[in-house]
Amino acid sequence: MKSQKEIVLDNILRQRVKEMVESFSPEDDLPLRLLDELLNNQEAKAVQDYANTVSITRLGFNDHGPVHMRIVCKNAMKILKIMHQAGVQTSLEQEGSGSFSDSMSAIILASFLHDAGMAVGRKNHELYSGILTYELIKKILEKVLPGDSNIVRRVVISSLALEGIVGHMATNPIHSIEAGLILVSDGCDMTKGRARITLESNNRPKEGDIHKYSASAIDSVKILPGTEKPVHIEVSMSGLVGFFQVEEVLIPKIHASTIHQHIELYAGVVGEDMKRYL
Repeated sequence: MKSQKEIVLDNILRQRVKEMVESFSPEDDLPLRLLDELLNNQEAKAVQDYANTVSITRLGFNDHGPVHMRIVCKNAMKILKIMHQAGVQTSLEQEGSGSFSDSMSAIILASFLHDAGMAVGRKNHELYSGILTYELIKKILEKVLPGDSNIVRRVVISSLALEGIVGHMATNPIHSIEAGLILVSDGCDMTKGRARITLESNNRPKEGDIHKYSASAIDSVKILPGTEKPVHIEVSMSGLVGFFQVEEVLIPKIHASTIHQHIELYAGVVGEDMKRYL
């Protein structure tokens, strides 16, 4: 059963993707059909839930489940929209390998499934995510893009989605704009809500605590159109420990991302001047 937070995020995502399809690719509603399939797919739900159980209950880490993956998707759609409006093309568009709709679809898939490998464990979870979700991605694409006439399109979208999945930790090189969006969107989910469960359930010090405590200091992460660069990211925090999240989690992901040159980044404690990083 879905949590109330998941249901709220589902509605936000449907509306956001619907608006983007209507604005940028009205002739092709594939991203919306794909999103609906993912939101109602029992296997996707099962792997997200179990990944979160392993992450929080077994390992004592923060949220890596259905809420986190939806937030990453929401972030990715926001960044993609801002970049598209600023005239930045996706890799598929630049190369002529696919459409904006195909890029959206790959990003949605990668966002929703990138942390599935936490169901196996933390180490190399990005690679396990690809292994665990390959067949699921294939089945979903065959359902929303049936027939031999769509073979090439299915291969391109699934390959791009897998690049985003295995590249989201910045441990494996990525080369597409689409995969770069996943890196940054994942790094932007670091507010206190992501750490709440583990902070309440585990008081004994252990590996992963710095991520929980630093995330608990992050009040908000805003993604907006930039002034000097297309994308403006602004991190507000209640304490200095929040800088750990910015400097050790978000910034390395931005630097490793193919969209780093399009981002301006500010961070600071509420009530004080913001520090500009990028």
